[in-house]
Amino acid sequence: MTRTKNSITVAALAVAATAFSVHAADGRYPVTYVQKVEITHPSHRSAWENKDFLDCNDVVLTEEDVFYALRHMRRISWKSYDPENTDTTGCEGKTLVTFKNGKILAMGIEPTGRISTGEFDAKMKPTASPPSFYECDPCRQRKMALLKDALHRADERRLKRLEAEGRIPPGEAEVRLKRSKAERDKP
Repeated sequence: MTRTKNSITVAALAVAATAFSVHAADGRYPVTYVQKVEITHPSHRSAWENKDFLDCNDVVLTEEDVFYALRHMRRISWKSYDPENTDTTGCEGKTLVTFKNGKILAMGIEPTGRISTGEFDAKMKPTASPPSFYECDPCRQRKMALLKDALHRADERRLKRLEAEGRIPPGEAEVRLKRSKAERDKP
């Protein structure tokens, strides 16, 4: 009986260790080896920008965002990252992260937690490593919570435009805006 309990305990620990490693950040980019973070474009808009959802002028990438992303990003396939198949704000901050070994990681970080990367050597020549794509749900939750006011402003723009176009009844924009704000402000 004790042997069975030990076997079950060992099996459970192995499963837990496997699950933890699946959710671990990319070990190629340890935060402890970061030498320098240079934000090259704190706020950049792409062709995917949707001001009805979020105005890119309201989104600014910070050094804290970069470190948070390095700690929490999970690698995904291009298919999972492709803007045509996923939600995107069209806003992205760009940064160069230099590691102590000379490797430079160029990152594009969206407030939705979508991250694209490319590796370069110390002379800014691309390495053999192909571009990588990541998602970071903790980054999305954190950044979107910080962007509540910007999201409220985008909702207001969208709803007032719909009301002006006659697509929603007069006064309905205010009602929907209050409802949306209350939903977003829930803990």
